[in-house]
Amino acid sequence: MAKESMKAREVKRAKLVAKYAEKRAALKKIVNSGDPAEAFEAAQKLQAIPKNANPIRLHNRCKLTGRPKGYIRQFGISRIQFREMASNGLIPGVKKASW
Repeated sequence: MAKESMKAREVKRAKLVAKYAEKRAALKKIVNSGDPAEAFEAAQKLQAIPKNANPIRLHNRCKLTGRPKGYIRQFGISRIQFREMASNGLIPGVKKASW
């Protein structure tokens, strides 16, 4: 089980990413395609945005336990929780393989 502070930190980062998404995209577009003077100004403004507003800093976590590793995107849970839930028949359409 992950610490509550780590879960809260991820939620906070997700909110910041959503808040600054449009502004970041606009500035990145100017930096990549504008003339050098505009690009420099846009880069300065981009650096003024909080670090945690960068989507790269987001990390997928298990919805049930908060575990950061072994995350299965399709289900939104960690491999351990997936195995337990699949064994108990709690995930529709998933069953243990046998051949």
